[in-house]
Amino acid sequence: MGGRVSALQLESTNLKQNSNAFAHRTSNYIDNYLIVRRGEPFTIEVTLNRPVQSSDNLKLQMSTGPIKIDLPIEIPSPTNKTPWFVSGTQKNNILAITIHSPLNAVIGSYNMTLSFASGWSTDSKSLGKVYILFNPWAKGDAVYMESEEERNEYVLNETGVIFYGNSSSIKPRTWDFGQCQKGILDVTLKLLDSSIQHKRDSNKDINLRNDPVHVGRVLSAMINVQDDSGVIVGNWSGDYSEGERPTKWNGSADILRQWMKDGPVQFGQCWVFAGVLCTVLRSIGIPTRVITNFASAHDTDSNLIVDRFFTEDGEDSGETSDSIWNFHVWNESWFVRNDLVPGYDGWQALDATPQEQSAGLYCLGPCPVKAIKEGDVDIDYDAPFLFAEMNADVHDYVSYDDGTVKKISSNTRSVGRLTSTKAINSNARVDVTEKYKYAEGSTKERETFEKARKKLQSTAFSSRRSTVAFSAIEPAPKPDFSGSFEYGNDTEIGQDVSFNLNMTNTSANDMNLQVRLNASAIVYTNAPVKEILTNTQSVKLGPNEETSIPYNIPFSDYEHAITTDNMIKAVAVCEDEKGGKLLLEGVFNLKNPAIVITSKDKAYVNKPLSVEIAFTNPTEEDVQNCVLTVEGSGLVEKQITIEVPKLSKNQRSVSKVDIVPYQPGSKCLFVDFSSDLFSDVKGSLEIKVASS
Repeated sequence: MGGRVSALQLESTNLKQNSNAFAHRTSNYIDNYLIVRRGEPFTIEVTLNRPVQSSDNLKLQMSTGPIKIDLPIEIPSPTNKTPWFVSGTQKNNILAITIHSPLNAVIGSYNMTLSFASGWSTDSKSLGKVYILFNPWAKGDAVYMESEEERNEYVLNETGVIFYGNSSSIKPRTWDFGQCQKGILDVTLKLLDSSIQHKRDSNKDINLRNDPVHVGRVLSAMINVQDDSGVIVGNWSGDYSEGERPTKWNGSADILRQWMKDGPVQFGQCWVFAGVLCTVLRSIGIPTRVITNFASAHDTDSNLIVDRFFTEDGEDSGETSDSIWNFHVWNESWFVRNDLVPGYDGWQALDATPQEQSAGLYCLGPCPVKAIKEGDVDIDYDAPFLFAEMNADVHDYVSYDDGTVKKISSNTRSVGRLTSTKAINSNARVDVTEKYKYAEGSTKERETFEKARKKLQSTAFSSRRSTVAFSAIEPAPKPDFSGSFEYGNDTEIGQDVSFNLNMTNTSANDMNLQVRLNASAIVYTNAPVKEILTNTQSVKLGPNEETSIPYNIPFSDYEHAITTDNMIKAVAVCEDEKGGKLLLEGVFNLKNPAIVITSKDKAYVNKPLSVEIAFTNPTEEDVQNCVLTVEGSGLVEKQITIEVPKLSKNQRSVSKVDIVPYQPGSKCLFVDFSSDLFSDVKGSLEIKVASS
């Protein structure tokens, strides 16, 4: 008689992280984890004390939260393949276990446990963790993208560009998404576990994490702090003394790590919310990009009309909370909408900036971009608000000291302009406005607007109180003159701001105009922070005559008023003798001086690289409290801070810093210069890092 077979024992585990990461396009993740994408098999190896026999009854358990999946290990492969299944091959004492996950698997961190029963003996051993992500490479996954270029850009690229400014002066801001950097994937999963949805019903929440609609909506809410201990505290006051200026940030990773360590981070504005949301969505495999909309409306009463009231001196009278932001930034993510009728798959708008509540939470979306273009404002989620951001009409009024109010103008074309995102494989700007609406002035655009209006009026979305009240206001007589602001986009902080108000008499008669002008420092939402200039003058124009009224704001007048947005807004209220009125606006976006970053040497992984950073003070004043901040995923593991001595008039500062790249590939170095005079002057340098 033969002796008993020894009990099966686990001697070692090899998760084959490198080969699995290569096969699953997760090699860029810095974390020392096994990270794979759902719908594609991955293989691990275990070394046992003896070969597996048919009587050993091996099982692999995959568990995440309340989900526990028991998978028999059959050699070589199971005959009945369930959505999850395991196949095994063995060579001597080494057993290769291949795990097949379904295309709709719940994403997250799974514990893997191997159990075996050898007749009289049972045992189970942990094999470690595996992180399972969405899979844009697998056809049938809800986030599948057909284009390899798009997958590389919207899932793997860790550096991007966020556009800002206003429609007449668009500027790029380089942003370090850093979705593959150390600890970021764990932060994303922690955000999901910290959400209200998880706290209300953790079983339901985790079971819904196979759906990008649910995950995107949860993360949209968690990036702001309005309903929970989310990531970023929003601040649009111009006073950021209690935390960091929103313009200080160069990327998402530091913000997310600070939240993980200490809770909500102060402060952010829309591009910060969008940059961080893009990071966490890409980290779990949802293709995501950042969208900037210029002249973006905030319609607070869902009537698709932005009603703006000004005093006769050109100040915002505060009659309504409707507004038009110079720009607003949100995200688009790519996935199918199985929760909707067919036709709304593709790009979905998500917005983490806390503007309005959605089903009781401060978030927006996901909303199909196609629904916005077609005026389908009854489609989930939050289509009315997004449609207004892109398509609202604008009605302007002037309130006079004697109590009268006159409607000055109606404009159907001024909102939702030059909607922009970064190009694939370059930092160029791509205009995507036509994805959101038909051409301004076209019959189709007006038809879509009316379609949306009718849908809103037939639902509970619309509050018509303001519409009824404002519709009774008499319009002012049509003016027999026109006007516009003229200004350049090259004025730097420290220089005087000069601009002209050009006026034209469009009649055959002499004309006397009264022009009241108000200029204020603003934040980018157009909210005034401090008045800089008021001016009233009379202008006489002959028949069909044109004239130009010059204005000048010395640096000393705006030095202590300007916010970190570097924006000044001028409003002119013009009136002729017959009561014809015209309201004109101009936003002057001032430039920061340039930072010059150079490196003469070739960059290699784990070898010091010398970088030179130069900055020149262009003003007549001394610049003090100068600080340089240097960072960049793949280049600088921990942010570097350098104090720079006081800079006199026209003095040039040159700082040298050694960095040690830790990842190969094309990386971006980010530099921020701040002082008592200049806030957050930005510079960046692309560095190509070789493996060796």
